[in-house]
Amino acid sequence: MTTTRRVHCIIPPHLLDKLLESDDSEVRKAALDTMLTTTRLRGERAIRASFIGATAPGNGRRTVFDCRQGRVLPTATLVRTEEGTASQDASVNRAFDGLGLTRDFYHDVLQRDSIDGLGMRLNGYVHFDRMYNNAFWDGQQMVFGDGDGRMFTDFTGAVDVIGHELTHGVTEYTAGLAYHDQPGALNESISDVFGTLVKQWSAHQSVDAADWLIGAEVFTPGIDADALRSLKAPGEAYDNPEFGKDPQPAHMNKYVNLPNTERGDYGGVHINSGIPNKAFYLTATRIGGYAWQAPALIWYESLKASTSQTQFQDFADTTYQKAEELYGADSAEQLAVLAAWQDVGIHISGIPTGIARTRSHTARHNGGVGHEDGVAALSKQIKALTAQVKALAEDVTALKSSNALKSSR
Repeated sequence: MTTTRRVHCIIPPHLLDKLLESDDSEVRKAALDTMLTTTRLRGERAIRASFIGATAPGNGRRTVFDCRQGRVLPTATLVRTEEGTASQDASVNRAFDGLGLTRDFYHDVLQRDSIDGLGMRLNGYVHFDRMYNNAFWDGQQMVFGDGDGRMFTDFTGAVDVIGHELTHGVTEYTAGLAYHDQPGALNESISDVFGTLVKQWSAHQSVDAADWLIGAEVFTPGIDADALRSLKAPGEAYDNPEFGKDPQPAHMNKYVNLPNTERGDYGGVHINSGIPNKAFYLTATRIGGYAWQAPALIWYESLKASTSQTQFQDFADTTYQKAEELYGADSAEQLAVLAAWQDVGIHISGIPTGIARTRSHTARHNGGVGHEDGVAALSKQIKALTAQVKALAEDVTALKSSNALKSSR
């Protein structure tokens, strides 16, 4: 498919904007330089995109380059390949390992051959620019800043950040979700979801053991913040003088309307992503076990079935349909999906409110996969509702017959 490639950054603009208000001149300078560099890169990327052809297959081979604080990627030095040994530079090794973990996750868990599904090479660039407070995927490669050392640290230290950024590439080669408003927020959410899944899978964590945080390692030790975002509790990842309060909503009634501009985060794509993030977390915890199993497959198949303009409602409906295709109608997995979206204010299309509430109530109180009693209870409730509807229909028919008889007299 034809993709629209852009620079996707892990640090949202509202955090850098906040740092421009810092009393520390060095912090302000690092934030401003990061914003200006990112803007320049976006402009260059838009020009280059029109000249980019198909990516040559590379069997998912990894290559890491050292920018040595430079900003021109073609001048970076090759420092590690698949054939080489480990580097003495920890950033190089972390980038190399993170690229490999993400590649292996997609291959082993979802049977996807690298980012494009065709064995795309994975190139990483470390030590980009001076005090660059970001990491990004630009459609071709992964680039890591070292951070300013005051607010942010080396971005190679967070495997979920690497998984997040590379997943933007997967999205480009599947749904191609437009990077603005709800499609853009869904784009960011997909990256958060699979970023945390890479981390959970590599650590073999269950849904209960996982922290459900994105970028917990990117802040320096002196910063009072859990992470950049929380799938478990959107809006609660941080609350401090340096960055303010995490603005992510966890429900549609808190959806944030922002302008479709760079400073407006293209309609709040890093903010409103909290809503589908929460839906995935709720789905995974209701199903239980490992989130990279049934929940991951449902979300991945739904991503492949989406389009560039897919909205939250569209995606919710698709996850419900895919859960049925994969695990059966009224399965515990499908009930978990239904209840999760309902809890964030999105009701699955075509499911009457009364039945949806009954089904989600059963999903809530019967713990997800393996609870046959819950499915049996749901079946009984549906049969009871069906009987009520049938009785009502018979009453209406009887009333019509009675009226017709009176009219004939």
